[in-house]
Amino acid sequence: MRAAGRRRGAILPTLVIVAVLLVAFALFTNVWTARLWYRSFDFGSVFSTVLLTRVSLFLVFGLVMAGLVAANAALAYRLRPRFRPQGPTSPLLERYREIVETRFIWVMIGIGVVVGLFAGAAASGQTLTFLAWSKRTPFGVTDPQYGLDVSFFVFSYPWWRFVLSFAFTALTVSVIAAAVMHYVMGAVRFSGPRRGGTTPAQAHLSVLVGLTLLVRGVSYWFDQYGLEVTKTSQLFTGISYTSDHATANAKLILAIAAGIVALLFLANAVLKRWVVPTAGLVLLVLSAIVLGYVYPGAVQYFSVRPSEELRERSYIQQNIDATRAAYGVANSEVTDYSATTTASAGQLRSDAEALPGIRLVDPSVVSPTYEQLQQVRGYYQFPKILDVDRYTIDGQETDAVVAVREMNLDGVEGKNWNNLKTVYTHGLGLVSAYGNRAQGNGEPQWITEGIPPTGAIAEHEPRIYFGELQGVRPDEYSIVGAEPGAAPVELDTPGGPNYTYTGKGGVSIGSLWHKVLYAAKFADINILLSDRVNPASKIIYDRTPRERVQQAAPWLKVDGDAYPAVVQGRIVWVVDGYTTSNSYPNSERINLNATTSDSQTSAPGTQVVAQPGDDINYMRNSVKAVVDAYDGTVKLYAWDESDPVLQTWRKVFGSVIQPKSAIPADLLAHLRYPQDFFKVQRQILARYHQTDPGTWYRQSSLWEIPRDPVNAASTNSVEQPFYLSVKWPGDPNAIFSLTTAYVPNGRSNLAAYMAVNADAASPDYGKIRILQMSDTTQIDGPGQSFNAITTNETVSAALRNFTAQGSSQASFGNLLTLPLGGGLLYAMPIYAQRPGATGSYPVLRFVAVRFGQSVGFGTSLQAALDQVFKGNAGVDTDEGQGTTPTPTGEADNEAAVAALDDASTAYADAQTALKAGNLGEYQNKINQMQDDLTKAQRALGR
Repeated sequence: MRAAGRRRGAILPTLVIVAVLLVAFALFTNVWTARLWYRSFDFGSVFSTVLLTRVSLFLVFGLVMAGLVAANAALAYRLRPRFRPQGPTSPLLERYREIVETRFIWVMIGIGVVVGLFAGAAASGQTLTFLAWSKRTPFGVTDPQYGLDVSFFVFSYPWWRFVLSFAFTALTVSVIAAAVMHYVMGAVRFSGPRRGGTTPAQAHLSVLVGLTLLVRGVSYWFDQYGLEVTKTSQLFTGISYTSDHATANAKLILAIAAGIVALLFLANAVLKRWVVPTAGLVLLVLSAIVLGYVYPGAVQYFSVRPSEELRERSYIQQNIDATRAAYGVANSEVTDYSATTTASAGQLRSDAEALPGIRLVDPSVVSPTYEQLQQVRGYYQFPKILDVDRYTIDGQETDAVVAVREMNLDGVEGKNWNNLKTVYTHGLGLVSAYGNRAQGNGEPQWITEGIPPTGAIAEHEPRIYFGELQGVRPDEYSIVGAEPGAAPVELDTPGGPNYTYTGKGGVSIGSLWHKVLYAAKFADINILLSDRVNPASKIIYDRTPRERVQQAAPWLKVDGDAYPAVVQGRIVWVVDGYTTSNSYPNSERINLNATTSDSQTSAPGTQVVAQPGDDINYMRNSVKAVVDAYDGTVKLYAWDESDPVLQTWRKVFGSVIQPKSAIPADLLAHLRYPQDFFKVQRQILARYHQTDPGTWYRQSSLWEIPRDPVNAASTNSVEQPFYLSVKWPGDPNAIFSLTTAYVPNGRSNLAAYMAVNADAASPDYGKIRILQMSDTTQIDGPGQSFNAITTNETVSAALRNFTAQGSSQASFGNLLTLPLGGGLLYAMPIYAQRPGATGSYPVLRFVAVRFGQSVGFGTSLQAALDQVFKGNAGVDTDEGQGTTPTPTGEADNEAAVAALDDASTAYADAQTALKAGNLGEYQNKINQMQDDLTKAQRALGR
């Protein structure tokens, strides 16, 4: 029986040891495989720097906390009375006392380990904060309140705030641990004839409480700097009248008071008169309530509130200046724009170059079209929302809607381990189409298509091992590579020869040790057992571009939409990286997730994501990152080299960030202004376009971002920004831009139109310009224009008849806004698709435009524009030829006049046919009008 008891008694320790070993091995596996992963694409220095700093912080702060608490508990035990006074005691207390006395070393170790682990974990979470503080770079800008360089608030303040918080917590826990130990050992009694504490216990606790209050006093003093980075009033982030005249003074008074009370407790270690220091502590707590809440509240209510605009004026100006500087919008230009609302013949003649900016192929609509026409096999897929890029085709810069054909394992028929992990490993090729025109049947006009890809964009390496849709599941990985002479097993092209991966990326998995590690990491024994894993094999995982950049540069926030580009014959993913801070003095704080969410990020199944829910008040697009779609290598290029935050991280991580001058010219042609940064800036400028404190306070010119009229039912239906080629009023040429519209707060009419130069090769890249609409003339906003188009009698009749005759369902594309013809032009493609039919996909059937109160509608952009502008928009869009739209001249001979008259008559007849629902006659008349316009051009020698 004794032997059986010993065996049973050994089971629990054995299980505990096994569990600890398993947890330790799991932790080791994660750390070691992470090391291998970082080294596989030359970012091992990032891993080692972060890991070494994390471990160092864990050990230093964990040991300090453990040592301080355990030492004070041990001191309390050492100061226990030699003879405990007699009296009634709790049996439970006696049990605790016995445990401490018989297992003192283990109790101290237990206390130290527990508090040390918590402290170390908290400190290791401050790794990036510490690294930024240790290599901080001055901003060269001082805050107006204390005259300190902004770098103090951005880099030093967060770190010292943590250190003070840690010190206060460590001392508070030490007080508690010491008090409990004194109580357990009988040095402190709360009842009985000798209630109170022994002389050593009183001195010990007095010193500890005094030190704790000293640290609290320093924290009070430090809190005054925090007033510049917190929301101290309901109006704005930053120091306000009340915080300047009441809260800041209160913090200094409380700092002095805490210091005095701390000295009283330190003196009490000798005097042992608890009444005075205790009374001081009570007064300190009451003072903290009165000075921290009551006094500032009284100043706000009685002094500020009656004259708030006057009192806060200078502080509002500080907030405006700091906010505009922190978000990079200080140099934005706001111009009054008296938009015309009347349309006349030839009105777009001077804006012909901007017509390619009217994108007819909506990247958020045509993904099913790409899948049906270019997917080829079910194991390929395209993203739900495609991307917009620019390519030079036949010497002409062209907007293109692009997507890569990625692997879709859900479409694989034979779902066994060999197929999923070693055969179906990669996608193939980039597919692109002209953004401003379609084929006659409404399908995209392809620039590159097919497998293998063919077209005007040369791809030397079309294989996609790393992409937005590949590796999105945590357990998704591929094993690639083979020994020389071995037969390739990776599917390359349907029905074609197989392929063997030869890229640099991926972790070598040929050794038994690496097989064991990755079998444990992915909980997959097949990695150990499969013959497909050979000495030359590599395992590739963490394959999404955003994920790779985020891990390679953990100090960056990454744009929610990576986009593919063909650079020097290779497909790469371009990812924008942001440096941010939430402690820029007096700058308005916003929530990143709320600001970057829109109708695209909330769409089901979209690969476009919003930023995390962090609060920030400083942001820069400081890094352009590139991820090779074939081998997964990551390159980081410094973009905003003047950013002190970026300069700080370059000091920390050194050579992994290449200079801006290293960006190849071919890549530069595809870089663009990032969407998430633009979303943040447009949100800021909705209010901070007002630079006068009085106007800002009264909110008389407050703007807001309109709801997306096309996707109004989405969870977050804020309209997304659009990439367009925009010819700004007064500019000679159209510029690739990122654009948005504003409406007045609570209204639907257009308040302003904003565009930023998105062409990275332009010297004016990043220049923000805003057209502010006149208050005397109402210009309809996107929602109103969408309503006017869809309820127009001609449009609704045509769509109704088209749907009835063709058993098709109409869907609306993006409603684009462009400043053209001295006013604002709205343009929207309309697609048709057979509902519920297998293999159906949307095709472009109509284009609707609106200028002022005039609505144009036709089967082409040319027809719609000519309707609005009295039968002659003044440009030939050349939608079928792929050339730049050309302006048309004035009629200067009888033949031209006659042809234009015929075109006008054909246009009128087309409208009559359209209203009658006769689409065949309508199309005939539109074609006749186009022929007549061509005759007029020829008569003019064009």
